[in-house]
Amino acid sequence: MNPVKGVDLAFWYILGFSIVLLVGITTVMIAFTIIYRRSRHPEAADIRGNWKLEVIWTIIPTLIALSMFAVGWSSYTGLRTVPAGALEVEVTAQQFSWIFTYPEGKESEGELVVPLGKPVKLNITSIDVLHGFYLPAFRVKIDAVPKMKTYGWFFADKVGDYDIMCTVYCGTDHSQMTAKLRIVPTNEYLQWLQKK
Repeated sequence: MNPVKGVDLAFWYILGFSIVLLVGITTVMIAFTIIYRRSRHPEAADIRGNWKLEVIWTIIPTLIALSMFAVGWSSYTGLRTVPAGALEVEVTAQQFSWIFTYPEGKESEGELVVPLGKPVKLNITSIDVLHGFYLPAFRVKIDAVPKMKTYGWFFADKVGDYDIMCTVYCGTDHSQMTAKLRIVPTNEYLQWLQKK
């Protein structure tokens, strides 16, 4: 249910394959320069037309790329498929702050407060220029585009305070466009909603 695990799995899967390929290809290159150096093999071997080699070096990379795609697609669909019953919060970006509007009509600026144990859908837009809503702890990065609605979601599974930033240069005070996500127990969230 938590898309963070899917994103992390895709990251480590692709990184792991990349490291294995880097080490493997580098090792083979070094071995070949030693084994097939000119002093030992003055005449170069011609491997053109070797269909077995061509099939191997076509199929193996294709399978690796398809497996990376499958893992990446799984994490992408996890980020885009919002569970039923999610709390929907309208997120409006403006130079240089984030405004959060809750279903009950409450509005907050610079602070997103949500209840623990609930999926949260963020309906994101901008009223002026392009912004980037970034919630790194939950692997959420969504562009806030003027006159366009986009969305993302996360599962509020740990009580605490988390950073929200803008990832798109949106003007001179771009670096100040930050906010906080506060995940609190449900009763504390309901009390917060009642406050003016």
